[in-house]
Amino acid sequence: MTAFQIVAIGASWGGLEALGVVLAGLPAHFRPAIVVAQHRGSDGPAHLAQALSAKTSLTVIEPYDKDALETAHVYVAPPGYHLLVDRDSVSLSTDEPERFSRPSIDVLFESVADTFAEEAIGVILTGASDDGSAGLARMRRRGALTIAQEPATAARPRMPEAAIAAGGVGKVLPLADIAAFLVTVNGDGA
Repeated sequence: MTAFQIVAIGASWGGLEALGVVLAGLPAHFRPAIVVAQHRGSDGPAHLAQALSAKTSLTVIEPYDKDALETAHVYVAPPGYHLLVDRDSVSLSTDEPERFSRPSIDVLFESVADTFAEEAIGVILTGASDDGSAGLARMRRRGALTIAQEPATAARPRMPEAAIAAGGVGKVLPLADIAAFLVTVNGDGA
């Protein structure tokens, strides 16, 4: 069985609630690092990491460039920055927005695909755009386990629907089942 090193999660409209549900279901000893790209404009949740910290026992931070990538940590892309990864750290980029978004879910997923391949899990949650569909497809081609939130359980179904249509999704799960599935595939159950 593959040892997963990282979980990449993308979300947009309705993402704060959906991310809270997923993170609340993960134990404090959840081994993979978690990296998150959540669309938010200048009027979006200013303290997303703080809001998510209240829902989980994992450490949630908005990283600085070159922060170490650690287990049991959730790294939330700061507003206005793309989040990328290498084997040991995260990096931030102010490159042009992709699909009108910075952070871009595609940029994060492509970075994870290229760095971790089959050691990664990609999760696409609720949203009103198709950002993430190309990146999730790339993750799947590189051998990653890919998951989409069941569109019927999403505040906005467009994002998971687009990922499914692009062929990047290996498993479709209701929002309430995603955390338990992540725990099971990581062998982190009790």
